[in-house]
Amino acid sequence: MQTTTIMFGICFLIIKYFEWSAKISKGIYPDSPALLNRGKGDILFFSLYYVMTGIHGIHVLIGVIAIAIMFVYTRRGVIDRDNFAKLENTGLYWHFVDIVWIYLFPLFYLIT
Repeated sequence: MQTTTIMFGICFLIIKYFEWSAKISKGIYPDSPALLNRGKGDILFFSLYYVMTGIHGIHVLIGVIAIAIMFVYTRRGVIDRDNFAKLENTGLYWHFVDIVWIYLFPLFYLIT
């Protein structure tokens, strides 16, 4: 299960890379001339888009690394029935990141 979560986290980061690359190649990035020629609403939207998805991506990367560490700890026996607080906290962190995405996704991709 941990490896599946790691793979999905990496897939998310790859998707964001291609999504950002497409927007940047079209000249849509903060303080770009193409963006500054648009309306204030578009400038605000893309500013929030880059900041919020960027911060979320950093947290996903941190979560993927933490889950990978927990995977290694579990295999080595560092985490067991009596010592599971690190694993539980990593799970709580990952689910918090999930919940944030539940709000960000409709905000940036479904609301027009």
